[in-house]
Amino acid sequence: MNTVTLLFLTGLLFLGVEVFVPGAILGLMGGAMLVGGCVMAFIEFGPAGGFIAVAAALLLTGLLLWFEFKILPRTAIGRRLFLHAQNHGRSQPDVAEPAAVVGREAEVLTALAPTGYVAIDGRRYEAFSRTGFVERGARVAVVGVDTFRLIVQLSETNQPSSHQL
Repeated sequence: MNTVTLLFLTGLLFLGVEVFVPGAILGLMGGAMLVGGCVMAFIEFGPAGGFIAVAAALLLTGLLLWFEFKILPRTAIGRRLFLHAQNHGRSQPDVAEPAAVVGREAEVLTALAPTGYVAIDGRRYEAFSRTGFVERGARVAVVGVDTFRLIVQLSETNQPSSHQL
Protein backbone atom coordinates (compact mmCIF):
# COMPACT_ATOMS: atom_id res chain seq x y z
CA MET A 1 0.00 0.00 0.00
CA ASN A 2 1.54 3.30 -1.02
CA THR A 3 1.63 6.54 0.99
CA VAL A 4 -1.10 8.28 -1.01
CA THR A 5 -3.61 5.45 -0.46
CA LEU A 6 -2.74 5.24 3.24
CA LEU A 7 -3.21 9.01 3.72
CA PHE A 8 -6.52 8.94 1.81
CA LEU A 9 -7.94 6.02 3.81
CA THR A 10 -6.83 7.48 7.14
CA GLY A 11 -8.19 10.92 6.19
CA LEU A 12 -11.56 9.50 5.17
CA LEU A 13 -11.69 7.43 8.36
CA PHE A 14 -11.04 10.53 10.49
CA LEU A 15 -13.68 12.51 8.58
CA GLY A 16 -16.18 9.68 9.07
CA VAL A 17 -15.50 9.36 12.79
CA GLU A 18 -15.93 13.14 13.19
CA VAL A 19 -19.71 12.59 13.08
CA PHE A 20 -19.54 10.48 16.22
CA VAL A 21 -16.83 12.44 18.05
CA PRO A 22 -17.58 16.16 17.63
CA GLY A 23 -14.99 18.82 18.20
CA ALA A 24 -13.54 19.31 14.69
CA ILE A 25 -10.08 17.98 15.61
CA LEU A 26 -10.55 14.69 13.78
CA GLY A 27 -12.17 16.45 10.84
CA LEU A 28 -9.27 18.88 10.53
CA MET A 29 -6.77 16.05 10.78
CA GLY A 30 -8.70 14.04 8.17
CA GLY A 31 -8.78 17.01 5.81
CA ALA A 32 -5.05 17.58 6.33
CA MET A 33 -4.37 13.93 5.52
CA LEU A 34 -6.38 14.16 2.31
CA VAL A 35 -4.45 17.30 1.30
CA GLY A 36 -1.20 15.52 2.24
CA GLY A 37 -2.22 12.57 0.09
CA CYS A 38 -2.82 14.91 -2.86
CA VAL A 39 0.59 16.58 -2.34
CA MET A 40 2.26 13.18 -2.17
CA ALA A 41 0.48 12.16 -5.39
CA PHE A 42 1.90 15.24 -7.15
CA ILE A 43 5.38 14.38 -5.85
CA GLU A 44 5.25 10.65 -6.65
CA PHE A 45 3.16 10.59 -9.85
CA GLY A 46 3.57 14.06 -11.36
CA PRO A 47 0.85 16.49 -12.41
CA ALA A 48 -1.42 13.88 -14.00
CA GLY A 49 -1.37 11.66 -10.89
CA GLY A 50 -1.80 14.70 -8.62
CA PHE A 51 -4.89 15.93 -10.44
CA ILE A 52 -6.36 12.42 -10.38
CA ALA A 53 -5.72 12.33 -6.62
CA VAL A 54 -7.41 15.73 -6.13
CA ALA A 55 -10.43 14.55 -8.12
CA ALA A 56 -10.52 11.31 -6.12
CA ALA A 57 -10.28 13.22 -2.81
CA LEU A 58 -13.15 15.52 -3.77
CA LEU A 59 -15.27 12.62 -5.00
CA LEU A 60 -14.62 10.48 -1.92
CA THR A 61 -15.26 13.39 0.44
CA GLY A 62 -18.51 14.18 -1.38
CA LEU A 63 -19.61 10.55 -1.14
CA LEU A 64 -18.73 10.46 2.55
CA LEU A 65 -20.73 13.63 3.24
CA TRP A 66 -23.67 12.31 1.19
CA PHE A 67 -23.62 9.12 3.24
CA GLU A 68 -23.37 10.99 6.55
CA PHE A 69 -26.23 13.39 5.81
CA LYS A 70 -28.57 11.31 3.64
CA ILE A 71 -28.12 7.65 4.60
CA LEU A 72 -26.86 7.72 8.20
CA PRO A 73 -29.84 9.67 9.64
CA ARG A 74 -32.18 6.89 8.45
CA THR A 75 -30.30 4.18 10.36
CA ALA A 76 -30.89 3.23 14.00
CA ILE A 77 -27.61 4.82 15.07
CA GLY A 78 -28.26 7.93 13.01
CA ARG A 79 -31.69 8.49 14.54
CA ARG A 80 -30.01 8.77 17.93
CA LEU A 81 -27.25 11.07 16.65
CA PHE A 82 -29.26 13.63 14.69
CA LEU A 83 -31.83 16.06 16.04
CA HIS A 84 -35.31 15.69 14.61
CA ALA A 85 -37.25 18.25 16.64
CA GLN A 86 -36.96 21.96 17.10
CA ASN A 87 -37.29 23.92 20.30
CA HIS A 88 -39.71 26.77 19.75
CA GLY A 89 -39.51 28.02 23.34
CA ARG A 90 -38.09 31.31 24.47
CA SER A 91 -35.45 31.93 27.06
CA GLN A 92 -37.43 34.79 28.58
CA PRO A 93 -41.18 35.09 28.95
CA ASP A 94 -42.89 38.20 27.62
CA VAL A 95 -42.76 41.10 30.03
CA ALA A 96 -46.52 41.42 30.04
CA GLU A 97 -49.48 40.98 27.75
CA PRO A 98 -49.75 44.27 25.88
CA ALA A 99 -53.54 44.36 26.32
CA ALA A 100 -53.11 44.14 30.10
CA VAL A 101 -50.70 47.09 30.50
CA VAL A 102 -50.87 49.42 27.48
CA GLY A 103 -52.85 52.54 28.38
CA ARG A 104 -52.39 52.06 32.13
CA GLU A 105 -50.51 54.36 34.45
CA ALA A 106 -47.46 53.24 36.38
CA GLU A 107 -45.45 54.66 39.23
CA VAL A 108 -41.75 55.22 38.59
CA LEU A 109 -39.76 53.21 41.17
CA THR A 110 -36.29 54.28 40.03
CA ALA A 111 -35.39 57.29 37.94
CA LEU A 112 -35.85 56.56 34.26
CA ALA A 113 -32.72 57.80 32.54
CA PRO A 114 -34.19 56.67 30.12
CA THR A 115 -34.35 53.11 31.51
CA GLY A 116 -35.42 52.09 35.01
CA TYR A 117 -38.24 50.36 36.86
CA VAL A 118 -41.93 51.10 37.23
CA ALA A 119 -44.74 49.42 39.16
CA ILE A 120 -48.26 48.55 38.05
CA ASP A 121 -50.54 46.99 40.68
CA GLY A 122 -47.53 46.19 42.86
CA ARG A 123 -45.68 44.34 40.09
CA ARG A 124 -42.27 45.66 39.08
CA TYR A 125 -41.40 46.06 35.36
CA GLU A 126 -38.35 47.31 33.54
CA ALA A 127 -39.31 50.37 31.52
CA PHE A 128 -37.94 52.69 28.86
CA SER A 129 -39.01 56.35 28.83
CA ARG A 130 -39.73 57.91 25.46
CA THR A 131 -39.70 61.36 27.04
CA GLY A 132 -36.17 61.11 28.44
CA PHE A 133 -35.39 61.49 32.13
CA VAL A 134 -38.27 60.88 34.56
CA GLU A 135 -37.84 61.30 38.31
CA ARG A 136 -38.65 58.64 40.88
CA GLY A 137 -42.26 58.81 42.10
CA ALA A 138 -43.64 60.32 38.90
CA ARG A 139 -46.61 58.83 37.08
CA VAL A 140 -46.09 57.52 33.55
CA ALA A 141 -48.41 56.03 30.94
CA VAL A 142 -47.56 52.72 29.30
CA VAL A 143 -47.66 53.20 25.53
CA GLY A 144 -46.16 49.91 24.36
CA VAL A 145 -44.38 46.69 25.21
CA ASP A 146 -40.91 45.85 23.93
CA THR A 147 -39.28 42.43 24.13
CA PHE A 148 -38.15 42.77 27.75
CA ARG A 149 -39.56 46.08 28.93
CA LEU A 150 -42.47 48.47 28.90
CA ILE A 151 -42.35 51.64 26.82
CA VAL A 152 -43.60 54.60 28.85
CA GLN A 153 -43.95 58.36 28.64
CA LEU A 154 -44.92 61.03 31.12
CA SER A 155 -48.63 60.87 31.81
CA GLU A 156 -50.94 63.85 31.38
CA THR A 157 -50.98 64.49 35.15
CA ASN A 158 -47.20 65.08 35.19
CA GLN A 159 -47.08 67.35 32.11
CA PRO A 160 -46.48 71.02 32.96
CA SER A 161 -49.45 73.17 32.14
CA SER A 162 -49.10 76.08 29.71
CA HIS A 163 -49.36 78.69 32.50
CA GLN A 164 -46.40 77.08 34.39
CA LEU A 165 -44.03 77.63 31.45
